[in-house]
Amino acid sequence: MAKWADYLISEVKHSSDPSVIDRVKVHEEHDNQIGIGVCYTRDWVINKIENEGKSVCTITSARPDKWQMGAMVEVIEVNGNKFIRTDKNQIEKDNLGELPNCN
Repeated sequence: MAKWADYLISEVKHSSDPSVIDRVKVHEEHDNQIGIGVCYTRDWVINKIENEGKSVCTITSARPDKWQMGAMVEVIEVNGNKFIRTDKNQIEKDNLGELPNCN
């Protein structure tokens, strides 16, 4: 399996504002295995993409040991605000697709 991205997002948690993601569950890939997820803030994701040049994509799973690659995550700036999105739409809202909610 070729490496999908530096970081893989499997779950999201929205803030009290449903247009803004508060946290994401992030996994790393090691030796073709997806590691255990750790929660980080959306600002962490933005920093990794913009300042460190890291690649980030979404992943989904029908069962814990079988992951599927989703879409690449990008930072989109609209009216001076940064959003994480899997599409290039210039909409003032985070959008990582249909990922399940973090606990």
